[in-house]
Amino acid sequence: MAGPAGGQAGAWTTMRGFQRDRSVTRQKLRPGTTRRIIAFARPYRRLLIGFLLVVVFDAALGTALPLIFKAIIDDGIIPGRVGVVEVLAGVVAVIALVDAGMSLLQRWLSVRVGEGLIFDMRAQVFDHVQRQPLAFFSRTQTGALITRLNNDVLGAQSAFTNTLSAVFSNVLTVSFTLAAMFTLSWQVTLIALVLLPVFVLPARALAPRLAALTRESYSLNAEMNTTMTERFNVAGALLAKLYGDPAREAGVFRRQAGRVRDIGVTQAMYGRIFFASLTLVASLATAVVYGLGGRYAAQGHIAVGTIVALTAYLGRLYMPLTQLSNVQVDVMTALVSFERVFEVLDLEPAIVDRPGAAELPVHAGGTSLEFDHVSFRYPAASEVSLASLESVAVLDPRVPAPVLHDVTFRVAPGELVALVGPSGAGKTTISQLVPRIYDAVGGAVRVGGVDVRDVTLASLRAAVGVVTQDAHMFHDTIRANLAYARPDATDERMWAALDAARIGALVRSLPDGLDTVVGDRGYRLSGGEKQRLAIARLLVKEPSVVVLDEATAHLDSESEAAVQRALGAALRGRTALVIAHRLSTIRDADRILVISDGRVAEEGRHADLLARDGLYAELYRTQFAAGSPLSPAPAPAPAEAEAEAGPIGEFGALEGPVERLASA
Repeated sequence: MAGPAGGQAGAWTTMRGFQRDRSVTRQKLRPGTTRRIIAFARPYRRLLIGFLLVVVFDAALGTALPLIFKAIIDDGIIPGRVGVVEVLAGVVAVIALVDAGMSLLQRWLSVRVGEGLIFDMRAQVFDHVQRQPLAFFSRTQTGALITRLNNDVLGAQSAFTNTLSAVFSNVLTVSFTLAAMFTLSWQVTLIALVLLPVFVLPARALAPRLAALTRESYSLNAEMNTTMTERFNVAGALLAKLYGDPAREAGVFRRQAGRVRDIGVTQAMYGRIFFASLTLVASLATAVVYGLGGRYAAQGHIAVGTIVALTAYLGRLYMPLTQLSNVQVDVMTALVSFERVFEVLDLEPAIVDRPGAAELPVHAGGTSLEFDHVSFRYPAASEVSLASLESVAVLDPRVPAPVLHDVTFRVAPGELVALVGPSGAGKTTISQLVPRIYDAVGGAVRVGGVDVRDVTLASLRAAVGVVTQDAHMFHDTIRANLAYARPDATDERMWAALDAARIGALVRSLPDGLDTVVGDRGYRLSGGEKQRLAIARLLVKEPSVVVLDEATAHLDSESEAAVQRALGAALRGRTALVIAHRLSTIRDADRILVISDGRVAEEGRHADLLARDGLYAELYRTQFAAGSPLSPAPAPAPAEAEAEAGPIGEFGALEGPVERLASA
């Protein structure tokens, strides 16, 4: 009994093809997709040509084997010619060796092409995505974006390694095999082909059910992954411990996992039925060949070797024919994967260097900052996002209302200007226009007297340093987080920055020093420690313009005092734009701008603005209504400041993040 070619592994491959969503064949590809795919594969054209030639040679070699079996029987065994048997047996052995070599070469060529395409596409998509504006990331589902970078890139790669190989090889194998079989006996060949629908039609009937189970399994696995991701990060774990019920959480997860288990059992049984059916059809066909062919051989119409050859060809016929019956789904699935990757690559970044953009000039006397009649609105969804990455049918076409109106002010080199105002007034938006996180839609933002849109992004962002309200840290060492701002920074520069940020003593007290891992998002540090580490990162960068976006908004008074002293070193000699929620922290600013409804409502020093009794005075009275006006805390001596920034002054002598880091 001859089994199907490729055995059980081939049957599982065939079944996976029937598991795919057949609705993909109804999708319309955008014009030019196929041409772009060919262009993308052009660097690998020599490898692809070699790969296809090897496939042709391998298919022809496989077709020759049954004919040699026929010759061994008809020309060697039956006439009793031992020499012929020995020679032909040697030829079979040589063919087997050559076929093994061709198989290795074919695999090497396909892997070279496939892995090369994965590298090219992943690198291109990653580079393209990281150049997208912040608005893109604020709208996009991270999981959907990562899927594009992983699953769709792999799907596109399979077009050249699996789909192309399978289609080309199966077409050649079926063509060569049918030609040989019809040459040997067209009657037996036709009867063998009649049995094919007995397997293919039921398999295609099962395909929608298999595809539905696969979709449900993917969806449930995605839900479980989302649950684990949300519950197992630090913030989610804390929320779950404070508000969650472990039994309820476990119950929900068990229900999801239980359904995945049931689907897995069902799919396994379908797979076994699939394989058993294919084996059964092949066995029935073998029985037909032996029965009908044996009768013809007994009557002298065909040779015995012909029966053996026909039986061998059956094993090379059913599996490729079955896979070709589903070829449209396989090809469209691969093409759609390419199209989904191209969809991301076609989304042009909103913030890019203009043609001929120059390096931002360095000014020895400091760098000025100027807003000249600036207006701004946030970009519409259609300008920065994709519906498929937001999991919506159509992007919101509405254009957001303007949030800044004719904002004009100037910060002289070395000057500290503070922005204050109600929440939602536009303070953070103003700060984000300086490093070109967004671009103004009217007017101009100038750094060093040059429009930020006329200089390269790299030189602009090298000159501008930002510390945000929630200073993000990567799950890496202190050294790596500092070096992220300046990869060539030496240890001496890092220690100088840490000391200036009033956190050097703490880092020295840790067992691993600069190589201490700060944890996910820096959660192993307190708020004050994380902010001071962010300031140290800024000092390592050495920018000429500093933007502070409510860097002390959520700190307790002691941590705020330590961070303020660190900021004193960070701002010394630099142009600074400081957004403050606590008015006590900016009383000594050179100027204060009061932002209201996207406009500069008031401007002046602290005392002058209080005397005007306008919006600033109202904000001040509201903030300090419960107590006496706040006066700045006396600055301690340098030695005291460093000690106060250490573990005892910040967290108590025996407990706190220092001990958590040290114990790890």
